[in-house]
Amino acid sequence: MFDRGNDGFEDERESLVAQLADRDRIRHETTLNALRSVPRHEFVPRQRRREAYDDRPLPIGENQTISAPHMVAVMTDLLELSRGDRILEIGTGCGYHAAVTAEIVGSKNVFSVEYHESLAEATRDRFRRLAQSDRFDYDDISIRVGDGNGGWPENSPYDALYLTCAAPDFPPAVVEQVRPDGRLLAPLGDDPQELVLAEKRDDGSLSRESHGFVRFVPMQRT
Repeated sequence: MFDRGNDGFEDERESLVAQLADRDRIRHETTLNALRSVPRHEFVPRQRRREAYDDRPLPIGENQTISAPHMVAVMTDLLELSRGDRILEIGTGCGYHAAVTAEIVGSKNVFSVEYHESLAEATRDRFRRLAQSDRFDYDDISIRVGDGNGGWPENSPYDALYLTCAAPDFPPAVVEQVRPDGRLLAPLGDDPQELVLAEKRDDGSLSRESHGFVRFVPMQRT
């Protein structure tokens, strides 16, 4: 059973968060607390656990990666999430980014779409296992297997949306699922991509701002 209070990686996790804060990678206290709370070593392959708190991406299977902690922090900060916000994530992967989001908005408010059934099932199992500690409720995060370009319309509208994979542009279907004044964040374009934060106007159009160049795995589609 996982013990949130004593998992053997407290020092490594605290050191990572402190480094990110010192480098101005974390601006909001909610983001800092979320990264401090989520056991990243539980979201990487067992043979990679000693690398879990290095600030870099790691492979998780299916040619996918877990994002570097600083990128998760940057994206979380940019979305300015609040408790109770309804969030759509495209690209569940191992579930780490969704768990960080859930620490802020609440697990029942996170809806995630994953293309690879094997990753989705492994993440559901991971969330259930962590929930056995009675210290996490990540098993309340909703995961759907499918093409992220279609989003998850049944649970819309969302207050915010983010992609953990690179796309040519924000998929039109998911833009429609975000409420007016909602925020969208994604790595867009070719390799390297541009991290773009957008706000949805009342007429459905997007105001956009760039937050630098990044490198993500490409979005999968059927």
